[in-house]
Amino acid sequence: MSEQEEIRHPQEFIELDQFLKLAQVVSSGGEAKRLIQSGAVTVNGAVETRRGKKLRAGDTVEVHGETYVIENDPDSTPPEQ
Repeated sequence: MSEQEEIRHPQEFIELDQFLKLAQVVSSGGEAKRLIQSGAVTVNGAVETRRGKKLRAGDTVEVHGETYVIENDPDSTPPEQ
């Protein structure tokens, strides 16, 4: 069983590809796209292949055996585009 890591972001939602970069799972948008389209990412227990999937507080993302929980944090700095 993997540990859960909370990832905080300042917006109401964050798109899956941006989240993967924020969590340092991938280093680029292209890498995020390939990983997502390969079916290796689950959101709330279901395989997600849409890189623009909007994640909100309480959603869970699992990739490479790691589980991440989305948390809103209005005081944090937005991820770079």
